[in-house]
Parts: sequence; structure tokens; C-alpha cells
Amino acid sequence: MTLKFVDILGVPFINMNQSQFVQQLNSHIQKNEKTFVVTANPEIVMKAVEEPDYMELIRKATYITADGIGVVKAAGLLGQPLPGRVTGYDTMIELLKMGNEQELKIYLLGAQQETLEKAVANIHKTYPRVQIVGSHNGFFDWESNDIQKEIQETKPDLIFVALGVPRQEKWVAENLPQFDKGIFIGVGGSFDVIAGTVQRAPEIWQKANLEWFYRLLKQPSRFGRMLALPRFAIRILKEKAMKK
Repeated sequence: MTLKFVDILGVPFINMNQSQFVQQLNSHIQKNEKTFVVTANPEIVMKAVEEPDYMELIRKATYITADGIGVVKAAGLLGQPLPGRVTGYDTMIELLKMGNEQELKIYLLGAQQETLEKAVANIHKTYPRVQIVGSHNGFFDWESNDIQKEIQETKPDLIFVALGVPRQEKWVAENLPQFDKGIFIGVGGSFDVIAGTVQRAPEIWQKANLEWFYRLLKQPSRFGRMLALPRFAIRILKEKAMKK
């Protein structure tokens, strides 16, 4: 299958829906191919636009998915429609379901220790056939740690990295050359949701494309990051005007 990508302000998004993307990742798992996935919302796109080093870093990814309705709307405005959101959380859950069916090995990196332990316990309970071969919280010495060695020795199929932006992308980009296999995917705050310490937006909010607003109401500290949204909208409108 020929892969198609949609360029949004220099960021190449994979043109697939959620189900197609998970199947694409499964093909890499079956072939033992290492794969780097970035799930990007408008905030991440703007960070890449405004910080060339970060743009260079995420363009090393095998796939960048539209983890934000703003990216999907922008693609439509630019005449390159995407089929819908492909979120880090939903991708992680689908991969865990697949992992349960195939008895895959997984590694979790990120979050606070208490949150991580709750996430591990809930994954054990919900997906009992998944093999959790290792985990480490998000607080470690960047230059001196055994995380890379542990992953090399245990050879997990799925490596979920929840260090937040931009640390998770930076960690994967720097360490990926040391590994032979595995799907490495940045999943942001997904461990908190799986642990039950943070509630995901109710389905009615998700369907109304207001999940971002629900998160803002629950976490007002996100307001500073949300200021990227109007800057993103302005850049997209300028881009659209230039294409006329």
C-alpha cells in the first residue's frame, strides 16, 4: 500500500484513520521493525513551526498522526482532508487490545511513580495476556540511567513513552538507533487516564470535538499551552490565502 501524507505547516501527517493506522503498526510488529510515532495536536505543530530543532526532531518519526481536531480541520481548509483524529490514547488502547490477543511484550516509560504503578496494575487487570517486561517513571537522570539497557535486554514490542512534549519525542529520537525493534510512541498523559488519576472527556464532549475544552476546564494550568491554538489558526488561514 502506498502511504499518503498531508503537509500541515511543514509537518507531514499520515493520511489514515484510527483503525487503518493500528493495522499499519501491526504490520511493523509482525516484521519486527522499529517504528517511531508522534501524535501531534496544533500545539505541537506550532512548537515545531517556531522551534526548528523540534521540527527536525519530529520529522525523524516514521509517522506523525493528527491527535487534535484542529489539525483535521486545518487539513480540510487547505484542501487536503484527513479522515479523522488518530490520538495517542486511542492508539495505545488499541495496541493494548492487540497486545492482549498476541501476547505482546510492552514497556512503559513516564509519569509519577504512583501513577505508573496504578497504570501497570490496571493494564494487568484489563489485558492479562500482555507481558509488561519493564517500566520506569518519568523522573530520571537523562545522561545516566539503565532504561535503554533494560529495553535492549527485554526486547518489548511496544514502548509507550509518556514524558510529555518535547521530552518524549526527544527521548525516542535520541535512543531509537540503539534498538532493533519496537513501536515507540509518545502518549502524553495517557498513563494518568489508564491509572484513573485523570478522567478523559465524556464521549459527548469527544463527539462535539470539545475534548480540548474539557481538559482545559479540568486543568486550568493548560491555558498557557492553549494560546498556541489562535496562532495555529492564523497561520492556517494565511496558508490558505496564499494557495488561492
